[in-house]
Amino acid sequence: MQSPTDQALPAGPLAFIAHFVRLYWPAVLAVALLESGQSTCAILLPFAIRRIMETVESLRLDGLTGADDPILWAALGDPLLLFAALNVGVIIFSRGSGAVLVMLGPALRRRIRRSLFAWLQLHSQRYFLGNFAGSLANRIAETSMSTAQVLWTVMFDFWPLFISFGVSLYLLGQVSSDLALLLGVWVAVYVTISFLLARRCRRYARDYAAARSLVSGKIVDSVTNITNAKLFARQTHERQYLERYLDIEVDKARRTFWFMEGIRWFQFIAAAALMVGLVYAAIGVWADGRMSLGAFAMSASLGLLLIEQARGLSRKFLDFFEYLGNVSDGVATIVQPHEVLDVPGRPPPQVTKGEIRIEDLRFGYLASRPVFEGLSLTIPAGQKVGLVGFSGSGKSSLLNLVLRLFEPQGGRILIDGQDISQVSQESLRAAIAMIPQEPMLFHRTLLENVRYGRLEATDEEVMAAAQKAHAHEFIVQAEDGYAALVGERGVKLSGGQRQRIALARAILKAAPLLLLDEATSALDSVTERYIQECLQELMRDKTVLVIAHRLSTLAHLDRILVFHEGRIIEDGSHASLLAQGGHYARMWAMQAGGFLPETENPGGSGGRKRGAFKGVETEAS
Repeated sequence: MQSPTDQALPAGPLAFIAHFVRLYWPAVLAVALLESGQSTCAILLPFAIRRIMETVESLRLDGLTGADDPILWAALGDPLLLFAALNVGVIIFSRGSGAVLVMLGPALRRRIRRSLFAWLQLHSQRYFLGNFAGSLANRIAETSMSTAQVLWTVMFDFWPLFISFGVSLYLLGQVSSDLALLLGVWVAVYVTISFLLARRCRRYARDYAAARSLVSGKIVDSVTNITNAKLFARQTHERQYLERYLDIEVDKARRTFWFMEGIRWFQFIAAAALMVGLVYAAIGVWADGRMSLGAFAMSASLGLLLIEQARGLSRKFLDFFEYLGNVSDGVATIVQPHEVLDVPGRPPPQVTKGEIRIEDLRFGYLASRPVFEGLSLTIPAGQKVGLVGFSGSGKSSLLNLVLRLFEPQGGRILIDGQDISQVSQESLRAAIAMIPQEPMLFHRTLLENVRYGRLEATDEEVMAAAQKAHAHEFIVQAEDGYAALVGERGVKLSGGQRQRIALARAILKAAPLLLLDEATSALDSVTERYIQECLQELMRDKTVLVIAHRLSTLAHLDRILVFHEGRIIEDGSHASLLAQGGHYARMWAMQAGGFLPETENPGGSGGRKRGAFKGVETEAS
C-alpha cells in the first residue's frame, strides 16, 4: 500500500529516517561537506598559531630587533594569512551550513508530517477507535521533529566532532606519536563510556517522560471534568489527587537529574585528565627538544578545543537516543499495515441507480465473535429501507461495511453490480451521503462545514441547502453569520443545530445513496417535523438506508429489515410486519415515549455489541 504522497513508509525508525534523508540527499550532503569544512578550519586554528609562534621564535633567534621590524611582518605574511583564512572559512562554512539548514529543516518536517498524515488517513475505522485523536496528532508532530533532530545531532554534533578528532590526531601525530596515541586512547575511552552512560540513562529519561505525560493526562482529565468538580465540591480533592502524581514526577525527575549529574562529573574529570595529561606529555616532548614552543602551544590549544567540543557528548548521545525513541514510538503507532486496501489502477464506480446487493457477508470485529455469518440481501435502486433491532444486532455494522470503513472477512457487497472492494474508498464514499447520529463538525466556519458536502458549491448553493435543512435561521442569527466558527467538534452549537448542519451538508452533496443513523435523534419534536419534510425531499430518487430507534419515523418507508444477533429475521413494510405479530410488532408495542429500548429486557444491563475492538466490548447500535 502506498501513501498518496510518497512510496510505502518504512516501519523501522532508522529505515524511516534514512527514507527521508534519501529524499533530500543533495541538501544533506551539502550540510555534511560544509560542516566538514567548518570543523576542519576550526581545529586547524591552533596549527596556524603554531606557524605564527614558530616564525616569531625563528626570527628572534636570528636577531629580530622589534615589532616594527619589516622583516617580522614579511615573514609572518603567510602564517597570518592562513590564520585569517581559517577564521573566514569557519564563518563561510558554518553560515553556509546554516543557510542550507534554513531551507532543509522546514521542508523536511513538512514532508514527514504530510506523509504520516496521508498514511494515517488510510487506516480503517478500527484503528481510530483504538487510538486517541490528540495522541495521534502529537505523535505526528513529535515524529517529524525528532526525525529532524536525529539528523541534526548526527550532522552538527557527531560528524563535526569526528572530523575534529581526526584532524587533531593527524596534527599531533606530526608533532609526536606519543601525543597522538594519548589523544586516541582518550577519545576511544571517552566515547565508549559516554555511549554506555547515555544508553543507561535512557531508562531514567523514559520513566521521567512517562511521569510527565501521566501528570499532563491527569490535569487534562481534571480540567475536562471541571464542572463535575464544582458540582460535587471536589476541587480540594482534585488538587490532592493531582499532588500524588506530582510527587511521582518529582521522584522520577530527581533520579534522572542525579544520574545526569553523575555523567557531568565523568565529563569534567575526563576533560581535566585529558588537559593535564596532554600538557604533561607535551612538556616532556618539548623538554627533550622534540617539539617547538609553537607545537607545544598547538597541542595545548587542541586539547582545550576538543574538551569544549566533547564535554557534552554524553548529553548528545542521550538526546540522540531520546529522539530516536520518539521516532520509534511514532512509527510503531502510525506506520502500521492498512487493514482496508485499495486495488490500484481501478476506475471509480459508476453509481447511477444505487442498487445494493450483499452476498454471503461474513464479518466480525474479532474473528472469534462474528457479527454477520453468511448475510445476503438485495436492496433495489431507489428503495427506502429502515433497519431496526436492539443494540448490538448489526445495524450500524452494516452501514460501516457499505461505507467500507471495515473490511469483511468474507462475501461481497456490490453497488450497481460493482464490488466495492475493487474500487477506491474515496470514490465509493463520494457516491454516498451519510448523516451520523453524532454529527462531526470541523472547527471552521459554518459556511465551510456545510460546503464540505460539495467543495465547489457556491455560497448561494450552500445557503439554499442550509435553508432546506432549517439551519439558515439559526446561522443568520449568529454574531458572524455563516462566518461564525463552530468550535472543536461543533461545541458552540446545540445537538440539534449540529444535526441540521449535517443534514445541509448531505443535501448539498446530492449523492445517489443516502445513509441515516439516528439522523433526527437530537432534534426537538417541532424541528423534527420540519426535518422529516426535508428528508422526504432529500430521499427522493435515492436509495436510502435508515437506522432509527423511534420506530414511528420508519413507518412511511418502503421496507423495514429487522435485525437480531446479526441476522435479518423479518423483512417487509411497516403494515405487513405489524400484521405478522412477530419481533417487529413486539418492538412496536415495547416503545416507551416513542423510542425503542436497548434490549428486550429494558431493566437489564443494556445490549453489548457482539463484536469488540481490541477485546473491549463497546456499546453501539
